Amino acid sequence: MSQKFDRIVVVGGGSAGWMTAAALVTGLKGRAIVEVVESEEIGIVGVGEATFPSIRDYNQLIGIDERDFLRATNGAYKLGARFRDWLEPGKDYFHTFGEFGNLTGAQTLWAQHRRMGQTEPLGLQCLPTVMAMNGRFGLQEDGREEFKYAYHFDAIQYGALLRKLAMQRGARHTQGRIVEVLRRPDGGVAALQLDDGRRIEGDLFVDCSGFRSLLLGGALSEPFVDFSHWLPVDRAWACPCERTGEELTPYTQATALEGGWAWRIPLQNRTGHGHVFSSRFIDEDRAREQLLARLDGKPLVEPRLLRFTTGHHERFWVHNVVAIGLSAGFLEPLESTSIFLIQDGIFRLMSSLTAGRPLDASDPARFNELVMRRFTRVRDFIILHYHLTRRRDSELWRYVAAMELPETLTFRMDLWRRFGVLHEYDEDPFYAPSWLAIYAGMDYWPERHDPVCEEIPGERAGRALRSRQQAIAASVERMPLHHLTLQKMLG
Repeated sequence: MSQKFDRIVVVGGGSAGWMTAAALVTGLKGRAIVEVVESEEIGIVGVGEATFPSIRDYNQLIGIDERDFLRATNGAYKLGARFRDWLEPGKDYFHTFGEFGNLTGAQTLWAQHRRMGQTEPLGLQCLPTVMAMNGRFGLQEDGREEFKYAYHFDAIQYGALLRKLAMQRGARHTQGRIVEVLRRPDGGVAALQLDDGRRIEGDLFVDCSGFRSLLLGGALSEPFVDFSHWLPVDRAWACPCERTGEELTPYTQATALEGGWAWRIPLQNRTGHGHVFSSRFIDEDRAREQLLARLDGKPLVEPRLLRFTTGHHERFWVHNVVAIGLSAGFLEPLESTSIFLIQDGIFRLMSSLTAGRPLDASDPARFNELVMRRFTRVRDFIILHYHLTRRRDSELWRYVAAMELPETLTFRMDLWRRFGVLHEYDEDPFYAPSWLAIYAGMDYWPERHDPVCEEIPGERAGRALRSRQQAIAASVERMPLHHLTLQKMLG
């Protein structure tokens, strides 16, 4: 049976709720009433402070100017992530949003790099990696884009910016505690009953209620697919601190620790710190102590503990309920994918709602299939970081190094190890350069060289590698420091 949605209710505020509402009122242009029901009981997680470049597409589509965004959210630029101590203590590498030259065929840059026995990091052949290593960030005056970038920002302030925009464009905002979810005869949701007696009816309900998953996991009891046997972290301490010094690093830092890893995210007005860990391998108090010992400024609040299970619900669109964000599932923030998955779900929902036809059973089925694949691809990429470690100095690292992997990841790693093939699946937000960055950073290379590489004389290959590296270094040297670019942008 086909469906038409004239009244859409978004359950929960925060980044997920207001990103959804802003996209709905902008994209539907008055064809549906959009109402956000926000409750203190649902709460806001509010620690998503890093993203990757697709956030710029979202902001552009709903009409948020970059300068206004950076001002409103105390934002800064992000070129990628620096991984410290993941291979082994004292070793680090960068995963940035950059290229390593041509990655097709046998005569690739990375293959010649390996053939020539280069001891320097492959990252020196990648423009944004060298920028990140040197704290540089420069934008082209003519608007041309030499590299991709994302942001660090305050997620709560971002939600407030989106709320203002959405309401200016016609979104309704209702505050109240939901005490009952009223069902339709077909199993869908008919209305929300609030504690003050109000009843919020809708044709479509978008569940943005966070870890509670009030509609999808609660009222509809959609089963949960648990990934914790591959991704055992299940806790996070979060604590922002005062900024120290003037310089802002244009990257997220993830440092491997005894029972997990610590993040560092610099914003204009503060630095975000957190410790993601597994309660199987370290207790909460010790993890908290390790976080506080890493702060590079005075803590602004008491550390906040988040508890979670990695995984996702079996389906994301059930009857007339669509889950977006944490209510759909959660994958640890190692690669800053939480806001990306919110945005991805919104774009897929908007694609169905703006298709110019009534929705039918194929829309939820397609949505569920593609979102599930997204979660699977991100899951595999995160597992890769853990599994390639050489660390054996604590129980966590011994576990992840020895654990059995998902078949999708095993196949992909085997193709790389045996044949040097950077295999790509559909619905993977991380393209071949990202996989190469992790493989190279974790010193995981193909077992042998492709003999076709030998067709290029060694002197010529070495000269080409040195020339590219020198050109990148010279380009970066001319760029301003990150904080100076940010100051210029903000005026």
